[in-house]
Amino acid sequence: MTVGDGGNGVVGDSNASANVLQPHPVKEQLPGIQYCVNSPPPWLEALLLGFQHYILTLGMTIMIPSLIVPQMGGGKLEKALVIQTMLFVTGLSTLLQSLFGTRLPTVINSSYSFVIPTTSIVLADRYRSFADPQKRFEQTMRGIQGALLVSSCLPIIMGFTGIWRNVVRFLSPLSVVPLVTYTGIGLYQLGFPKLAECVEVGLPELIIMVFISQYRPRFLKSEKAKFDRYSVLCSTAIVWAYAAILTSTGVYNNKLPKTQLSCRTDQSGLIGQAPWIYIPYPFQWGMPTFNPGEAFAMMAASFVALIESTGTFIATSRYASATPVPPSVLGRGTGWLGMGVLLDSLFGSVAGSSASVENAGLLALTKVGSRRVTQISAAFMIFFSICGKFGAVFASIPLPIVAASYCILCGYVSSAGLSFLQFCNLNSFRTKFIIGFSLFMGISIPQYFNGYQISARPGPLHTHTKWFNNLLEIIFMSNATVAAIIALLLDQTLDCKAEATPKDNGLQWWEKFNLYKSDVRTDEFYALPCRLNQLFPSF
Repeated sequence: MTVGDGGNGVVGDSNASANVLQPHPVKEQLPGIQYCVNSPPPWLEALLLGFQHYILTLGMTIMIPSLIVPQMGGGKLEKALVIQTMLFVTGLSTLLQSLFGTRLPTVINSSYSFVIPTTSIVLADRYRSFADPQKRFEQTMRGIQGALLVSSCLPIIMGFTGIWRNVVRFLSPLSVVPLVTYTGIGLYQLGFPKLAECVEVGLPELIIMVFISQYRPRFLKSEKAKFDRYSVLCSTAIVWAYAAILTSTGVYNNKLPKTQLSCRTDQSGLIGQAPWIYIPYPFQWGMPTFNPGEAFAMMAASFVALIESTGTFIATSRYASATPVPPSVLGRGTGWLGMGVLLDSLFGSVAGSSASVENAGLLALTKVGSRRVTQISAAFMIFFSICGKFGAVFASIPLPIVAASYCILCGYVSSAGLSFLQFCNLNSFRTKFIIGFSLFMGISIPQYFNGYQISARPGPLHTHTKWFNNLLEIIFMSNATVAAIIALLLDQTLDCKAEATPKDNGLQWWEKFNLYKSDVRTDEFYALPCRLNQLFPSF
């Protein structure tokens, strides 16, 4: 067997000499992970690693309300309460996913995919008539809650009825490559562009984090030293202190307001406004209101979040050193992902949830894929969401610091997608076309739609139905969604009956994971706790 026939053979024929170079062998489970799904680290390490996941979660949890709440008429108090609510729901959703969903060490966090439909609701004409900003904020929030409530039905139905399970059965390693790769790359606008909003803070964070995680272990070798595992905590503490010094010395006093907001450590306004103790509760802003068009647009965002979360689940399984996720487990995780969006709507978040890409990348950086670590991080989220003042201290970290970590962590997720190429025949022109075309169009089509968003021009769709325009724009602005749909369609239609196709796209290797019981290792990673497997059997 040659390298192009699947990656398991040697170069040349069977009579090749023993000293001929061997290709790297295929690895169903990623080696080098120090703690996998079911092997928790010692408690002290687990607490530090869980806190590191919590710090990383703050980025998206703060960024989205900072964009949306001021447009809704909310002040600093409303922004603080929304952040606490989103953090509380994130903790609950993460616990539910780790206990009953995929059972992977996945953090469920607010999704940037929901920003476009949420902004559309905020800018709706019917809310402009409210002169009182507080009244406008509450009415807008209730409209967002109603749209989220309807959109949560999509992943719940697709997950718990088995629809999504049957869809992902068509995936092969070839079609997984663009899906997972663009799940990471799709957040590029939250990486260096956000870092560059305050280069003097963001760039040192990027350099220090790279040094601690990649170079320090090579320069200072020690069996006991594990600072590289906590590179996010260490680098964030150093640069945060540096940013506080720059703020206190008045470096930014005469800068533009936008620069001060990005660079200063005293601009969030959360510490002064956040209550000491606040327990979020359902319908705290009032009962949801419903608009059919806005609900359809929000449902498109939920569909995009579903696809991107599937890519994140697959990357997480790789970095947790688990076997590939069976379709039934992906369906189960999708259903509980929908329950997370339902919690967002009930408690009053300004965005729905999806699997966190950056936290999946952190598993690769730390080489710790333990489920217990993410459960501890969920406990930190719930605690600091209730104790508002303490949580507000960490929420004052400048966003360019968090954006710098995205540059590394999202890159790890993208590389997890490329790693599935080892199961494909890269000497096949069919493989080359599908990979190349889907990757190119996965950049090109969203960039076309993004051009209209950046210039604030009407989108390429000029129908008189605004929600329909938003629906298609949301779908086609997602790199992962576009690339995955193209790759899946081509893989299922292009020479799909040819005898060599299952070898070329890696389907022969993938098929044994399509059924839950077909691999003896599956129960080890994905079995539900106690007797729940009997109540909710996997197929």
